[in-house]
Amino acid sequence: MTTIKKVTKKSTPKNSSPALETVGVLGLGIMGSAISGNLLKAGFDVIGFDPNPTCQKRLTKAGGRVVKSAGELGKQAKFIISSLPSANALIDSAKAIAASGKKGLVIAEASTLDLDDKAAAKKILDAKGITLLDCPLSGTGAQAKTKDLSIYSSGQAAAVKKMEHVFSGFAKANYYVGSFGNGMKLKLMANLLVAIHNVSTAEAILLGKNWGIDPETTVKVLADGAGGSRMFSVRGPVMVKENWDEATMKVSIWQKDMKLITAALAQTNTPAPLFAASQAIYNAAMGAGHAENDTAAVYDVLRRMSALK
Repeated sequence: MTTIKKVTKKSTPKNSSPALETVGVLGLGIMGSAISGNLLKAGFDVIGFDPNPTCQKRLTKAGGRVVKSAGELGKQAKFIISSLPSANALIDSAKAIAASGKKGLVIAEASTLDLDDKAAAKKILDAKGITLLDCPLSGTGAQAKTKDLSIYSSGQAAAVKKMEHVFSGFAKANYYVGSFGNGMKLKLMANLLVAIHNVSTAEAILLGKNWGIDPETTVKVLADGAGGSRMFSVRGPVMVKENWDEATMKVSIWQKDMKLITAALAQTNTPAPLFAASQAIYNAAMGAGHAENDTAAVYDVLRRMSALK
């Protein structure tokens, strides 16, 4: 049985002793930029790498420093948080850090990626004395901005302990869930629930609207009741305001997560009829031009379906 340990510690406050530690953030997209921003507020010296100039400017504006490569990040940082969009990006970064990183470096891989790809990156880094942890995050980009994230950390227990103060700089809780890979398993389980709850939120709000109940009232009343969920509270207001163009999780990126969940279900022979039903709605969102929008856009898909009747 896996022992789950919840750890919460206060981060080192700004201008306190000991001297600020240098933490690297690999990937400065929606999640990475929020993580780096909170680490800066917590008093860490933050350096980051991302090939996107817009992401680089965002870190610089927040008070962090941009380096020219993942390898340079490995040279300068004591700890690294990795938040990357693809397996290729992870493998390439692992090779670069292995080639120029320092022995004893600890990297928390927070991306939602195939476990086999994370294991491949771990093997590359292990050979150079660099520790890779599997530490996916539970929470949206909007939640990341307010430190409303939970970490599912897995891998070498001693290395996780070393990073606890860093984790508390950008997340509300860290759950140590055992051996490397358990974090990703729990992350996909969580995302299965998110996929369903997001669509069910849209269904409930649309039902109310078609009944003549104001959507804002629906969210206010139901969010605090037995039928509420974290996704109802987070994405319900986005559906009401229809401002899904401000994405905290793009529909196109969510497709990657859906594929990983589908593969896991097939591998374990697990029936998931509710998840299967939700997939069609997300696919329809892609077809309706919502690829770059927040997944709250599933509400628009259901609304269009309702209008056809």
